[in-house]
Amino acid sequence: MAGTRFNLEVNPRLPSRLARLDELANNLWYSWDRPTRALFARLGQKLWGAVGHSPKAFLKRVDQHRLEEAAEDPIFLGALARVLSAYDTYHTAPAKEHGPHLPEGGLVAYFCAEFGFHESLPIYSGGLGILAGDHCKTASDLNLSFIGVGLLYRQGYFLQTIDGNGRQNAEYTDADFEDLPIAPVLKADASELTIAVPMPGRNLVAKVWKTRVGHVTLYLLDTDLEENSAHDRDIAHRLYGGDRTTRIEQEILLGVGGVKALAAMNIRPTVWHINEGHAAFLIIERMRQLIGQGLDFASAIEAVACNTVFTTHTVVPAGHDHFAEDMIRRYFDQACRDMGCDMNTLVDLGRTPDSGDFNMTALAIRGSRHQNGVSRIHGEVSSKVLSYLWPQIEPEDNPMDYVTNGVHVPTFLSDLWHETFDRLLGAGWSQRLTDQQLWEGIHNIPDHLFWSVRQSMKAGMLHLLRNRIGHQHSRNQGSQAHLDRLLRYADAENPNILTIGFARRFATYKRATMLFQDLDWLREIVSDPQRPVVFVFAGKAHPADKPGQEMIRRIAEVAAMPEFIGRILLAEGYDLHLARRLVAGVDVWLNNPVYPLEASGTSGMKAAVNGVINLSVLDGWWGEGCDDMPGRENGWAIKPVNTAGELDDPRRDQEEARALYEILQDKVVPLYYDRGPMGYSPGWVAMAKRSIATITPRFNSARMLGEYIGKFYAPAARQWQRQSADGFAGARALAAWKTKVRGAWPGIALRRLDNPTRRIAFGENVRFEVAARLDGLAPEDITVELLFSRPNANMSSRPPRRFRLEYQGPCGDGESLFALELTPDVCGKIEYRMRAFPSHELLTHPFEMGMMLWL
Repeated sequence: MAGTRFNLEVNPRLPSRLARLDELANNLWYSWDRPTRALFARLGQKLWGAVGHSPKAFLKRVDQHRLEEAAEDPIFLGALARVLSAYDTYHTAPAKEHGPHLPEGGLVAYFCAEFGFHESLPIYSGGLGILAGDHCKTASDLNLSFIGVGLLYRQGYFLQTIDGNGRQNAEYTDADFEDLPIAPVLKADASELTIAVPMPGRNLVAKVWKTRVGHVTLYLLDTDLEENSAHDRDIAHRLYGGDRTTRIEQEILLGVGGVKALAAMNIRPTVWHINEGHAAFLIIERMRQLIGQGLDFASAIEAVACNTVFTTHTVVPAGHDHFAEDMIRRYFDQACRDMGCDMNTLVDLGRTPDSGDFNMTALAIRGSRHQNGVSRIHGEVSSKVLSYLWPQIEPEDNPMDYVTNGVHVPTFLSDLWHETFDRLLGAGWSQRLTDQQLWEGIHNIPDHLFWSVRQSMKAGMLHLLRNRIGHQHSRNQGSQAHLDRLLRYADAENPNILTIGFARRFATYKRATMLFQDLDWLREIVSDPQRPVVFVFAGKAHPADKPGQEMIRRIAEVAAMPEFIGRILLAEGYDLHLARRLVAGVDVWLNNPVYPLEASGTSGMKAAVNGVINLSVLDGWWGEGCDDMPGRENGWAIKPVNTAGELDDPRRDQEEARALYEILQDKVVPLYYDRGPMGYSPGWVAMAKRSIATITPRFNSARMLGEYIGKFYAPAARQWQRQSADGFAGARALAAWKTKVRGAWPGIALRRLDNPTRRIAFGENVRFEVAARLDGLAPEDITVELLFSRPNANMSSRPPRRFRLEYQGPCGDGESLFALELTPDVCGKIEYRMRAFPSHELLTHPFEMGMMLWL
C-alpha cells in the first residue's frame, strides 16, 4: 500500500477497582508468585502469551472493555483481593528473626552483568543470570538489606531458531523499555538521574533505572541517551555483544558506573559482592574515591578488600575475562592520575604468571578478602587453579572457600506441587525450605497421587513441547505427516513413555552429543516397543561458539535418522518459560559434563525438587547431592574416569558414554517400566520421592544465601566497621604492617632446637622448640604452629589439627624462641610439620598474604 505508515498505541485506563494491577505489574514479585501471573492471564490468555507473559506490556494492550468487565466480576475481584492480601502481607512482614544476620545498618550491594528473573525482563543469557535472579529473590524472601546493580540492555540474549538442517540462527530484537517493569530513578527535583563515567577522551553518560524485586531494588545502567555518541549509545545495547572494546566498556560501566550511581543516590553499602569478574572494576573506583578522601593506595585497597566478596563461577579459561595491558593503560590513565599512583602499580592488580593480559579474576581476588566457588568440587579446583595468588600457601589452605548454589524453589516448583504441598505438608511449608524433617513428609504422599501429579506435570510439558516443535516444523516447511511422526511419542494425552531431558547452554565441555558415541547401542535402548524412550534436547550456543553450534547440528542430524525420528526431539527457543516446563515435566534429567568443569549446575536441582530423577556425572553440585547407597538412591551417577588425567579425551568420552548406556539399559529403563497393577512403577515413585526429600532442603537458595550471610556478608560488614572506624585507622595500620612484613619476609628463617622424639608412651608430653630469625619483625607479627595428622591423610576431607607454639623470649643470635608442650591424645603413627606465617588481628583470613615458611 502507498503512503507512510504511522504508529499509534492506545492504552487502556485501569478502572479504580483494578488500580493496583499497575503496582503488581511493576514488581517482579510476580515472577515467583503464580496467582499474580494467573490474574493477568485470566484477563486474556491469548494476549498474555503474545506479550511474553509481561504484566506491564499486557496492561498497555488489553481491551478497555475487558478491564471494565473484570472490574464488575466478583470472581475476578475476589482473586485480585487474595493476591493483594498476599502481596501486602509479604511486603510488610518484618525481617526474619532466626538465622545469620548482617550487623545493624548493614547493606549488601550485589553486582552482576546479567539478572534472570522472568522472561518479561530479558537481561540474562543463562545460568549466571538465573542464579543472580534467585539470589535477589531469596534476599527479598529473607527481607535482607540488599540491592542489585546491573546493566539495562536493549537486546538481551538472542532469540534462537533452528532451521531444517539443524543450523542455529540468532535473532536480536530491541526491548521497548516502556514494556519492562522498570522506572527511571529520579533526583530530588524530579529530574532523571544520570551519571558520568570517564572513558578515554570523553565522559560516558548513563541513566539509572530501577526495578522492584519484592523487597529488593535492582539498579540498572543504560547508555542509549542522546547525550552520547552513536558508539557510546551502543555500549549497553546488547548483552555480551560487540568486540573487546565494547566488552571492557561494558565492564567499566558496570563496575565504575555502578559505584558512581550508588554514590549519587547516597547509598552506602557495607558489603560489596562481585558476582563473577565482569564487575571487578568497582574495586578501582572504590579505591579512587577513598584516595580522594585522603587514604594512600595501600590503605585504600585494604579498606576496599575487607568488605568485598568475590564469587567465581567457572574453571573454564574462556569464562575469565582478560584485556590487553595497553587497553587498561588507556582506559584507566585518568584514574591513575586521580589516585596518584604509577600505572604499573594498578596493572599489577590484574597480572597473572602465564599471561601479559590484565585478568579480571586476578583483580577481583586481589581486591577482595572473601572468595568462593559455587560447589565443594569447584571450590577445591579453583583453589588449585588460582593458587598463584597465594604462592606459598598450599591450595587446601588458601582463602578460596565455597558456597554450593541453590535454586529459588517458589520460582521453579510446579503449580501442581504447590497445591499438593499446601494440602499434605501444611500451609507453612514454603517458610521451612531447609527443614529436612518437613521434607521427609514427601514419603507420606500416596504413591498413586504422587504419580498422578507427576504425569500431569509431564502432560503440560509435552503440550508446550508439541507447540514449540510444531511451530518450528511449520516454519521450516515440514509436512503435517512428518510432524505427526515426529511427535508420536510426545503424547500429552497419554504421557506414559520414559522421557529424558537435556537442556542447557551448548558449550563443548557439557558434551550434549556424548549420547551419540555408539548409535547402535543407543538404538537398542530407545527402540524397544515395550519400553520406548524419548530424549528431549534444548539449549543455545553462543553465536561465536562454532563447536557449540555444531553440537546442535549433530543432534538435529541424529534426530532425523529414520530409527530415531520421534525418539530424539530438539526444541528451539530455549528460554525461562520452556526451562520451567522441562525441569518439572521430564522423568530424568541428564547431565554429562567433562569433570571437573561443571562449576555447579542448577538445572538438576530444579528438576529434583519437582520429582525428576538426575542422571549425571559426579561433578558440580551432584558430587554433594547424589546418594547412590542401595535403598537410599536419589538418582544415578556417572563416575568420572579421568580424574587424574591419565586418559586422552576420546577415550574418556568413550568410557563415560559406556557408563551412561549401561545405567540407562540396566537401571533407568527397567525401573521406569516395572509397572505394578496401578499402572506405575513403585520403585520409580520411591526414588522420585527421595529426590525431592533429600535434595530440596539442601539445594535451595534460602540455604545458599544463609551461608553467604554467615560465611561472608556478616564477617565482611564487621571487617568494614573495624577497618573504617576513626578515619580508616584500621586499614592504614594494616597496610603499613603488610608493607613491613613484605620487606622482612625474605629474611625470615626457622630452625628446630629440640631433638626430635621418635616414640613416647600414651599420656607422656613431648616438647617442640623452634628458633625464628625475624629480621626486624616482632614475635607477635608471626604465628608458628605445628600441624598434626595421620600419615598420607587426605588434607581436604581430614584437615590436620593445628597447635600454636608460644613465644618464650629471645634465644641468642637475634633469634626468638617458640615452644609447645603437647600430650598426644591418640595412639599409632603420627605425622607432624611446623610452619610460620604472618599474623595480625585485622587480617580477614590468616593466609591472605600468601606467605608461609615451612620448617
